Amino acid sequence: MARTAEMKLLELMVLKEDISPVVEYIGKKENFQFVSKNHTDKAYGKKDSSTALNSFSQDAELFDQLRSACIELQLDTSSVIVKDCSSPSDVERNEAARIIESYKTLQQRNEAASDNFVKITDARKEVLAFANLKVPYSELEHLSFLSMKIGRIVPADFDKIKNVLAGTAEVIALGDDKSHILVASSKKGRFAIDTELKNFGFTPVEIPEDFNGVPEDVLQGMDKKLAEAREAVDELVVERMNFVETHKDKILKLLGDFALAVQVDNITHGLESTELVYRITGWIYANDVQAYMKDLDEITEGRIVIREYDVHEVLDVVNGKEQVPVKLKHGTFVKSFERMVFSYGAPVYGTIDPTPFVAIFFTILFGIMFGDCGQGLFFILLGILMARKVIKVGNWNKFAPIFIAIGLSSSIMGLLTGEFFGTEKVLEPFAYWVTGLFGKPHAPILHLMPSDDPKSIYVMFGVFGVAVAIGFVINTCGLIINMINNVIRKKYAEALFGKNGLAGAVFFWYVIALVLRIVLQHHKIAIYDIVIICLALFFAAFASPFERAMNKERPLFENGFGTYLISSVVELIEVFSGYLSNTISFVRVGAFALSHAVLNFTILTLTNMCGGVLSVGGIIVLILGNALIIVLEGMIVAIQVIRLQYYEFFSKFFHENGREFKPFTFESISEK
Repeated sequence: MARTAEMKLLELMVLKEDISPVVEYIGKKENFQFVSKNHTDKAYGKKDSSTALNSFSQDAELFDQLRSACIELQLDTSSVIVKDCSSPSDVERNEAARIIESYKTLQQRNEAASDNFVKITDARKEVLAFANLKVPYSELEHLSFLSMKIGRIVPADFDKIKNVLAGTAEVIALGDDKSHILVASSKKGRFAIDTELKNFGFTPVEIPEDFNGVPEDVLQGMDKKLAEAREAVDELVVERMNFVETHKDKILKLLGDFALAVQVDNITHGLESTELVYRITGWIYANDVQAYMKDLDEITEGRIVIREYDVHEVLDVVNGKEQVPVKLKHGTFVKSFERMVFSYGAPVYGTIDPTPFVAIFFTILFGIMFGDCGQGLFFILLGILMARKVIKVGNWNKFAPIFIAIGLSSSIMGLLTGEFFGTEKVLEPFAYWVTGLFGKPHAPILHLMPSDDPKSIYVMFGVFGVAVAIGFVINTCGLIINMINNVIRKKYAEALFGKNGLAGAVFFWYVIALVLRIVLQHHKIAIYDIVIICLALFFAAFASPFERAMNKERPLFENGFGTYLISSVVELIEVFSGYLSNTISFVRVGAFALSHAVLNFTILTLTNMCGGVLSVGGIIVLILGNALIIVLEGMIVAIQVIRLQYYEFFSKFFHENGREFKPFTFESISEK
């Protein structure tokens, strides 16, 4: 059985002049995990200002300015792959500074033109607001019985102000946009009106006493200025577009280069160092070591010292202070299931890698519960399109092999049950051909659909039996993996005793064998059957003192004999209930297989009620019904399979979590 990948610890002593290209190489190879805790932060993380170099400060500043420019210019940075870039040279720093300066100048001109346009627009609004005032304002101001106020408001508040002051004051809009108003009221109530206007943000406008309307030539002059301001803004918009078109590729290239430089420098500042030498320590996959050492020697032209350590030579690992990171080495198909394993926990270094088992069990169980050839072909097509990036769904594209695998297993199950998008007619020729090879032709090969045939009940029970048998295999694999893992880690007591050790396995296997002998061979329970079961059960439930004795731990009864006895009785009950539930739990596999067939049957019945597959209504029902099954039942079945893996398989051997191998990689711009 495959174990987790062998790891090595590398210690690199690098001269100051070589540190940047070395760190850049490490990031691009994506197979080196730093030991120092300083490198667990993001590569764009906090920087130690006390150790920051001038070049780093310059690169960081240029990077921030380039990124700000990309945001302002609405450039898509998702195409920038940092690991494909290179650290910038002085020539590129000068070029970046020049482009940024040109961009800032353009921005300043654009802001100035925009501000000028806004000012002229606001001035024109105020002029228009008083364009129809044809009497001197001083005459209105000195009316003995009226209080007149002119000022600015938010146009959206005009109706609210008018409603609030209704009956106490007259509110008149000056100009079409209602941004200026004239409020006329009795002088007796002016103070209350002032309070209400203040609540709405009313800003009084000072009007000259001799103001007597707006001359027509003034309005014409302002219209001319407004047109000129708008033209200036439009010209700058075109100039901005030309700037983007001219410099887009260069800006994105420089952005990637400076993003890489910032991350390299940030990593460098967290390393142990003297004035001239940096020390780098980290974990690497053992098979990559030789090529790694050769490349680093070439990059530094021999100015590097590299020491290689086996796991047992690392004191922190031997003393239990540090866990060796776990890397799983798989092909494309099995690798797509790694996230399913790591979402539960990382295996301990050096133990059995459960991913291949997960890949096989998940594929088989999903296919049994979701057996339909047509729906399976849909998953295959979806997986192929995802693998070829025709359909892009972000991180989900890496799961394309899973969709192809479950599609194949569902299609195979569908061929056996004769289901093709719910109908059995399409696959009847195939079923007749296959069954004809072994006797009388019939269709389907396995009949799961509701039927009046009394023999169908045996098929249904057969499906449940197969499901329980698969559960027995999965539970057995979990127990064997647990025992092997404990032997590998020299935990012999845990391998022999306990419900997941050899004692529990013997109890489980013997009970299953005994039940089969009783059912198939009409075996009568003998004394030796009882003795074997009781002995296995005793060492499974009352394991604690025996484990402590083998581990040379004292006292044998850690919390006293009474506590041991009570906990062992509880453990005894747990052994019985645990193995029973672990076995019976797989009945759900058969239940979901039958429910899937019933759902298909229901959709097909509704299709026939709407005129059949040759009618418009029938086609709509068939398409929508199958889409509902694929999406909703597909999700439910996937969840159930994952649950069976977690609770019935992983729980047998995942008693301690390892540490996932997470090599240093350059972050994308969007991850900042």
